[in-house]
Amino acid sequence: MPDQPPKPENPFSQVPVEITVSVGRARPRISDLLQLEKNAVLRLDKRVIDPVELYVGDKLIARGELIEQSGPDEGQLAVRLTEIADLGESLRP
Repeated sequence: MPDQPPKPENPFSQVPVEITVSVGRARPRISDLLQLEKNAVLRLDKRVIDPVELYVGDKLIARGELIEQSGPDEGQLAVRLTEIADLGESLRP
């Protein structure tokens, strides 16, 4: 079988995208929002141990768990991916 030439790089592969990490949602009434003060607690629909969701735009791309970096990036939040969504052909070259 002859060597095949390498596939040309997809021109979009170097375009940066913004990923949004969703840790939970809240649905307060506007009247409740207007009463919020410093140190108020806004309860979310998820627990600390629940997975977070990663989105590009409104497309779910993965789930994971929040972790705290160590070493030179100590204290920085990060996400350890635990599940990759089936993207089909929508985001892949």
